[in-house]
Amino acid sequence: MSVHLILGGARSGKSAHAEKLASQSELPVTYIATAQVYDDEFAKRIAHHQSRRPPHWNIIEAPFGLASTLATHAKEDTCLIVDCLTLWLAQCICPDCDRPTGQENTDALWQEERAALMDILPTLQGTVLLVSNEVGMGIVPLGEINRQFQDEQGRLNQSVAALASKVSFVAAGLPINLKG
Repeated sequence: MSVHLILGGARSGKSAHAEKLASQSELPVTYIATAQVYDDEFAKRIAHHQSRRPPHWNIIEAPFGLASTLATHAKEDTCLIVDCLTLWLAQCICPDCDRPTGQENTDALWQEERAALMDILPTLQGTVLLVSNEVGMGIVPLGEINRQFQDEQGRLNQSVAALASKVSFVAAGLPINLKG
């Protein structure tokens, strides 16, 4: 099992770096996309990411149930990309985002999703590349939901980094090795 956390800011090149590592692995790749489309601008961002992916990669859309999706698809001699943990978190805690039926309590949903991910990560087989935003390098944001998001993202990144065998930080498209 190899879990590699790839951190960076918005448009830092972290997703492209994960895609490059997946291609270089020469393993069958499954790309787990966590985003849901909420507006035209975001649809264009997603289309940009989609245009870079080789057509032979398996694509799974999983805005929720990330742990069970990983458990299903992580196998020896495979490479998974999760892009990204940040959108997955945001959709879990956002009161206005679409959630699974019966999951109206955002705090309960997030705690359940997060705990399941932390439980499954050490058991996964194959290569797992997790893309996540580093959101703690700026000021404390205004607004309760924004502060909750920044706090939860920071805690999530720290927890995943502790379990990961490798952690990289990408800035200006250049990866910096932090662990492993």
